[in-house]
Parts: sequence; structure tokens; C-alpha cells
Amino acid sequence: MGKTKIRYVCSVCEHQEPKWLGRCPVCNEWNTFVESAEPAGSAKGARSRAARTGSKAVARQVIPINAVKTGEQVRWPTGMQELDRVLGGGIVPGSTTLVGGEPGIGKSTLMIQAAGLATVPAARLYLAGEEAPAQLKTRAERVGLARAPISITTTTELDPVLRLLDEQKPSLLIVDSIQTLHSAEAGDIPGTVNQIKYCALELSEWARETGSALFLVAHITKEGSIAGPKILEHMVDAVLYFDQSEGDARFLRATKNRFGPTDEVGIFTMQSTGLMQVSDPSSLFLVRRKGNVPPGVVVAPVYEGSRILLVEIQALTVPAKGGISRVFSDRIDTGRVSRLAAVLEKHLGLRFSDQDIYVNVAGGMKIGEVGIDLPLALALYSARTGIPMGPEVTVTGELSLAGEVRPVQALRRRIRAAVEMSFKSCIGPAAVREGEQCEEAWIPTETVNAAVKAAFGERRGG
Repeated sequence: MGKTKIRYVCSVCEHQEPKWLGRCPVCNEWNTFVESAEPAGSAKGARSRAARTGSKAVARQVIPINAVKTGEQVRWPTGMQELDRVLGGGIVPGSTTLVGGEPGIGKSTLMIQAAGLATVPAARLYLAGEEAPAQLKTRAERVGLARAPISITTTTELDPVLRLLDEQKPSLLIVDSIQTLHSAEAGDIPGTVNQIKYCALELSEWARETGSALFLVAHITKEGSIAGPKILEHMVDAVLYFDQSEGDARFLRATKNRFGPTDEVGIFTMQSTGLMQVSDPSSLFLVRRKGNVPPGVVVAPVYEGSRILLVEIQALTVPAKGGISRVFSDRIDTGRVSRLAAVLEKHLGLRFSDQDIYVNVAGGMKIGEVGIDLPLALALYSARTGIPMGPEVTVTGELSLAGEVRPVQALRRRIRAAVEMSFKSCIGPAAVREGEQCEEAWIPTETVNAAVKAAFGERRGG
């Protein structure tokens, strides 16, 4: 038996060194080198799955693109509308999906519910690398899927798993988690960069060859990114992140999706019976008050994927401590908050440079779309002046550095969503996109000065 060669691989950039280093010389990150063992004669590790199973390798052919046959893409519903929304309509046969999230957020619960509820033509196999079968059975009972047609295996060695897949031929395979799988051909230590890449590639090839769907559950780092090599996200078809607000709401987003959009958000709450889909998302983010609205609060119709959500933007300004102003905002990018404060200071003469700024979104949802510019600017204005907005007014629009209110996508749908939630008016851009017609509730504005006048009337300050 040949000797095992030890090398050290950076988990960030995959740079290799013969000995451990505290700092990677390529990406300059600290403490990222992990040990990786490669058996002698590593050419054996590169052999394909077809060679291992004894089948003959098929010569790859060059096919003109106009000769490739395409048909209507088949999708399997997961039985969870919010998950289908993020996936782009359902599970695509032959696809590989990577799911990451904080420990305890509900990744395994999401996967067991998808395995039990999905409409797939054949068996479903759940590979549990971190839990015993009894633990999975307890979770299945809790979510009401104790009698679901799900098979369980705790095998974490790749070769036996591939043989089992050839025998069972499941339509749906869930690996929880990919960091627990290992193969002797990629070293002796599970969870290394080589192990994760090798095992993920082998399983992805199996999924493409058989037309089965594969879900890989992954750990994440303290920075919030998926643990392991970044190339893992390039190897799969879709990357989903599961995160949590300060309350019970869970948000499922796609950062990559070859078969659907990446701007959809699936919203769940964790209950004693499992993950529950939120049928009315605005109820999570909108606080319906009796009487006047406090200063610094503005309601905005936000365009997320294919739906409009009404969210409450909250702003607070206080004198800066030590003469240095700071921005505290973890739901909206701090750079955007600073930019809008600068626009208000330039065009309205309202001073923010001596203020600490706090920004929050009710319900804990992260927002990145441009339509949040104008409502955030008016929330900052309201917080700085102490003048509240009207209780039945919403705001939407992009704000340029010149103080212009620019058009946003789906303006008519935003206004309609606000009216359906009993709001009487929506302050927005005067210019609309081609083909759009707006309703009577629309209050058009061209500049931030006009928007402040429309929102606060004669109460405005400067």
C-alpha cells in the first residue's frame, strides 16, 4: 500500500502548501489551512463513477447546438408553495441544490417536509450523516409525516452510498450534510476541501445521469457563507440560504438558480408542528396602529420576486457620541443609509453629519431593492425633524444623488397593494415606465423636496 501524502489546503482560495501556515500567502486570510490526505497514486481518485461500477466509458460527442433537442421542463412540486417559489416552480429532475443556514434554523425540518410532501415518481432517500434514524423519525412525527414514503440511511462512506443509489434508484436524495460524507479516494479525514468537492461532484454526476433530484445540506461559517470551498457553489445548480429574523420568521433565498429567479423570498415561521408557510407576509412586517404614526416610521411597498410586500421602515437619529457619527443598520445596507442622509443634507439642508443613525425593518426582513430609497429618506427626515408621516400614506421610489425621484419596477402593482391594505395614497415617482398606468391613489413627485412637501405638507422643516 502506498504512502499517504499530507498537504494543507486553504479553505477560502484552495491554495495548497506542503506544511501548515497561519496565514494564506494568496488570499491573506488567517487560520484557513486544513489538512488534506491524498493517497499515493492519486490517478485512481480521478476515475469516474462509470469505471468504478464496471461499465464502459462512453466517448463524449461534439454536438452542434442547433441539433440539441429541448422540451418543456418538467418540475416536481414540493408540496410547499414558498419553497416552490424560491426554486422557480418546483424541483427540476437531475438538478443539484445546495441548502445552507445557521445551526438550528430549520434546514433539516425543511428537508424532511420537502421529502415527505414532494410529488416525485419514485422513492425518496434521506442520508442522515449527523442524526440517528430515531431522531429523524421523531422529527417526521412532529411535522405529521411519520407515514411518508421516505427511506433513511446513515451511511457516510461514498462508495456504499453510490451502490445503494444504483439499487434503490430514488427520485429524490437529500444529503444532510455534505460535510459528513467521505471517500477513501479523497483522503481519510471527512470535511476537508477535497472530500467536499469530490463527494459533491460524484453525487451531482449521479443525479444528472439518472434524472434524480439532489439536495445537499451544508454548514455555514461564522461570516455566514457556506463552509468549504467556494467552488462547491459553482458545481451545483441552485444555492439556497435559510436565515432568521429577530422573531420567528425564516427567510429562504436563492443566491444562484439555473432554473429560476434569484429574487424570490420564501417566508416561513417555525411552529411546534414544523415550518409553516406565511400566507400573508405583510402581516409580519406591517404594524397596524390606532392613532398617529410615530416620527421616523414610513410604510413602503417592496417588490420581492413576484409579489409586493408592505414593510415598515423605522429610523432614529440621536446626537453622535464623541463627535463621530455612525450608522447602525443590519437590514438595509449601511452605505445606502449614508448616501441618502448625504442627499437630504445637500438638497434639504438637514444636518446628519453630527448624528448617529439607526435604521430597522419591522419583522427583520433584509431589503436591497432600489424602491426603498425614497421611503428610507423620508423616514430619516421624519426622525431628524420629529414630524410624523400620515397614517394612511405609503412611499416608494428610487432616489438619485441629484435629489431626483426615479421610476421603479411594478409601480402600479405597488400602489394597488397599498390600496388593498387600506392605505389611501402612495407617494412615488412622477415618471413611470413605458406601458404603465397608475391609479388615483398615486401622488407623483419629481424631487425629494416635492416628496417631503407631499408627505409632510406645511409641517416640514429645514
